[in-house]
Amino acid sequence: MSDAPHNQAAEEAHTGPIKNPKQLLLAVFFSFIVPILIIVGLVSFVVSGTHPSGSEQGEGMSLYGVSKDVRDRDIADRLKKVGSVEIRDANRPLATGEAVFKAQCVACHGAPGIPGAPHQGDAAAWGPRIGQGYATLLEHALKGKGAMPAQGGGDFEDTEIGRAVVYLANAGGAKFPVPERAAAAAPEGTAAADAAPAAK
Repeated sequence: MSDAPHNQAAEEAHTGPIKNPKQLLLAVFFSFIVPILIIVGLVSFVVSGTHPSGSEQGEGMSLYGVSKDVRDRDIADRLKKVGSVEIRDANRPLATGEAVFKAQCVACHGAPGIPGAPHQGDAAAWGPRIGQGYATLLEHALKGKGAMPAQGGGDFEDTEIGRAVVYLANAGGAKFPVPERAAAAAPEGTAAADAAPAAK
């Protein structure tokens, strides 16, 4: 007799709260399915909180209250290529300094111009800058300085930007020579052959 109560107590100690398959299915449902449903509900709540209600959207407006044209332009700007390859004729004639000035520099250095930029023909403003030398002025034009953006790598070659620098500086009183395109380097064998007759 003493074995029966002991066996029953041991049996109850080894069993859990789940006594049949129905209870097992309910436990699985509540421990796995319900948390997943709660997570999905929280995610949809958080995501829907960032959008204005449908009644607030105007005609032609996106979800965030920005016109579709602006949104499309912004998306196009973000998706545009980082770099591009442009093939230019290396033998084309160089643009004159005046042509480069009119195309690229006149907005800031022209007659109305912007304050702080030395204007064309203003000897007083160009004097200290001319004293720095052509190389410094060219470097500032190509890499930018202060509020002036870099002009290198734009529509014109560096030599053409240099011609515009000379055009502006000479209009302000400088006497810089107009830069020309650098001659292509001759192959080493040709240079050695040319040097040999000169040594005779």
